[in-house]
Amino acid sequence: MSDIKKLGVITSGGDCGGLNAVITGAARMAYHNNIEFCLIPNGYAGLYNLIDLEIPNFDLERIDKISSGVAGSEAGHSRVKISKIKDENKYEKIKAGLQKHKIDGLIIAGGDDTGSVVVDLTNQGLKCVHVPKTMDLDLQTYSVGGDSTINRISRFTQELRTTGLTHNRALIIEVFGRYAGHTAFRGGVGADADCILIPEIPVDYEVVYNHFKKTYMHRLQHSDVKGSVYIIIVAEGVKDKEGKYFADPMHGKDSFGHVKLSGAAQYVRKNLENYMYQDKDWEIFLKKEGIYVEGIYTHPEIREISLGHLVRAGETSAYDVAFGKQAGAAAVLLLKNGISGVTVVGVEHEEITYMPVGDAIIQRYVDLNEIALYESMGICFGREPVEYVPKFSLQIGMIHRYL
Repeated sequence: MSDIKKLGVITSGGDCGGLNAVITGAARMAYHNNIEFCLIPNGYAGLYNLIDLEIPNFDLERIDKISSGVAGSEAGHSRVKISKIKDENKYEKIKAGLQKHKIDGLIIAGGDDTGSVVVDLTNQGLKCVHVPKTMDLDLQTYSVGGDSTINRISRFTQELRTTGLTHNRALIIEVFGRYAGHTAFRGGVGADADCILIPEIPVDYEVVYNHFKKTYMHRLQHSDVKGSVYIIIVAEGVKDKEGKYFADPMHGKDSFGHVKLSGAAQYVRKNLENYMYQDKDWEIFLKKEGIYVEGIYTHPEIREISLGHLVRAGETSAYDVAFGKQAGAAAVLLLKNGISGVTVVGVEHEEITYMPVGDAIIQRYVDLNEIALYESMGICFGREPVEYVPKFSLQIGMIHRYL
């Protein structure tokens, strides 16, 4: 048992659903255990400047004003990596700030970049527990924000289908996810997307084009109102056949050194149009279906859309609210019991599970064996379909698995 009397909470990295649930879960568990509680504003920037800040303790009345179901963070964020701050006394300054406010331990919610700083702070002797948070879902544990993002991608894509169908368009919808395709994959499956392009599979655009042509023509041919649509979900970090990302060099890098990815949907559109405009079959087909107009309507229109920060914003899914509260509360109990330098994995019955932060933040990618299952259902993933070969096993007892 530790002598924790006051805890501070930091949320860091990209915003997403579930962060306010982490805050409320941690706060309520802290007060249940007679531990004072405060928010350190604006992520690691706030931690670094803590000695110059006046931050009030959060009482239950203040906590009551935070809605767990609203995305984003009441504490605010910043993309700051402590080790990159050009101040040789930075760690002493941080420790002095914590001492000034009598903060004994930190609960820090964030993804792999945030977690790497947790490792750094732990090595400096600070008591920290990491709550996994990233809409990218690329940690070794489930991460707050993942379910909310998947649901928003799915919902927006389903809603966009109506405008695509109205105008007989192919829609290419670009989503966040950086170097892993979990949210594009799950969100695309949930939205009945026809094609899902993820970083784990270098894209063969001829395969994508042929799938688009076949699917689009089939729908138009069998529609009594001559309507068709084709939906592609593309992850921002998708690669070409040479393994290169699509990134505008003008956008530069963020403070953690990551290239700011953008332009994947536009690149996909240009590749499809290149194939389509050389294909003589479209004129024959559209004339047969009675919708060809010389010089005006000679090919289907292909549009790209970036959902951008919409998938981070708005509302939090019920799953993320529950997991966020659970993980925040578990972090308090870990610190109370003298356990730090770890990432919360979850709570099952009376057991709180955790793992070393360094192990939790190792990047996890989409399992391509699972992709083959969906290829068998007719979804295109930018490659020639691979046959799904199942293995069968009898599960004894209960197993918890989200993604």
